[in-house]
Amino acid sequence: MRNNKKLNMKRNLIFLNLFLIWFFTMPAHAAEGGVENLRKTSKAFASVAREVSPSVVFIQVESKVAVNNSQFNSPFGPGSPFGNDEFFKHFFGDQFPGFPKGQQPESPQKERRAIGQGSGFVFTTKAGKSSGKSYILTNNHVIENAEKITVKFQNGREFEANVKGRDPQSDVAVLEIESGKLPALTFSDSTQLEVGEWVVAIGNPFGLSHTLTVGVVSAKGRTSVGINAYEDFIQTDAAINPGNSGGPLVNLDGKVVGINTAIFSRSGGYMGVSFAIPSNLAQQIAYQLIKKGEVTRGFLGIIIQQITPELAESFNVKPGRGIIISQVNDKSPAKKAGLRQGDVIVEFRGKPVKEVGNFRNQVALVPPGSREKLVILRNGKRKIVNITIGKLPEEDKLAAVEPQSTEEIGLTVQTLSSQIAKQFNVKPGKGVVVTQVQPNSIAAMGGIKTGMVILEVNQKPINSAAEFKREIKKSSAKKRALFLTRNGNIQQFIVLSW
Repeated sequence: MRNNKKLNMKRNLIFLNLFLIWFFTMPAHAAEGGVENLRKTSKAFASVAREVSPSVVFIQVESKVAVNNSQFNSPFGPGSPFGNDEFFKHFFGDQFPGFPKGQQPESPQKERRAIGQGSGFVFTTKAGKSSGKSYILTNNHVIENAEKITVKFQNGREFEANVKGRDPQSDVAVLEIESGKLPALTFSDSTQLEVGEWVVAIGNPFGLSHTLTVGVVSAKGRTSVGINAYEDFIQTDAAINPGNSGGPLVNLDGKVVGINTAIFSRSGGYMGVSFAIPSNLAQQIAYQLIKKGEVTRGFLGIIIQQITPELAESFNVKPGRGIIISQVNDKSPAKKAGLRQGDVIVEFRGKPVKEVGNFRNQVALVPPGSREKLVILRNGKRKIVNITIGKLPEEDKLAAVEPQSTEEIGLTVQTLSSQIAKQFNVKPGKGVVVTQVQPNSIAAMGGIKTGMVILEVNQKPINSAAEFKREIKKSSAKKRALFLTRNGNIQQFIVLSW
């Protein structure tokens, strides 16, 4: 009996010793395993950098800009914001105090050279391989108004590039260079990208060549951001800064999932929110630009809006399901197919429709002449509508943009197409039309009225609702904006402060 007890005690001591050895050595093993995982992740990023960087280019753009060469000497001095006669002219007209009638100074316009910069990357395309040329994908805003474009590779090679085609509505541009033996990146299916997945951004922020930053996908399908006319952004926390625009956003396989395009910032620098054009959208736009030099978009001829809970109740539909048609244009494909104001679109091409921006993108990418199927709800009843997609008219390429609202000043504007101009009884042309002014808002107190046309914001011409919203965002830091408005035949400046 005693022998059994001794034996059991010995066994227990052995087990206890083994447990203590395991317990005290476990953290070391765990730590080593954690460090090893970090090493593997680090090596993965390094591998992506080696694979992708040779295809990424630094883009230098030369252009001419007009400068005011006024000889007026302001008593405030040249460093003051008031030291420019144009400032006074905007508020007081040509006869502002300090200039006797007939003796106003002339302000001849001169031109100076301006240098801009951005990023881009060589991408695979059959046309490029067979023609002895290579194509570079970048943002339209990087090369817009360029007179000379130079692209520089990591190995020091430089090429002068030509613009093959550009699409301001999606902010995509394609450059062409005379060389067919350059490393090129391939595209990944951006619809397969998942929130939380690692992504790598490579570009030239602040002119620092071939800089790599790492982050995760924060969100997908961001629309109505107010940056482009057609939006379907990937949101990421990978650091993007000025100069990164046009560079690739890639996955850990080194394949392109997006084009780095913009950031949300109150300071002008990175604040943790960056946006990239998804590869599927960029790829389709790029191939059209290479083939035709322009983008042909599908067109239905309707104005659509998101269904709010109040609208859902009014039209007897479930919240978050479908989008509502608020207007059907005459002689449009939608009119011919029998669509009506108040119809709720719930399916397109066999997929549910939930969001206005995504639906517009889908329609725009359908080739004109295609026969497609819409599923709508009319008076609560399901109905199938077959429709032939039309071609978006040139004058209305920006008109399909939904109204842009700026809550901080209480103002909603819409791009001024010929049809919108007719609706609000204003002259078609440049500018955006004010479609709604909130009572007692900053805009209302400043004298902005429905039907007014806003031509400029802070002396910058505005030709789309997206441009207007972008300029208001830029004014948020100073909380002040200068508007040039037109009401009938009268133009005037209005300053709003908030």
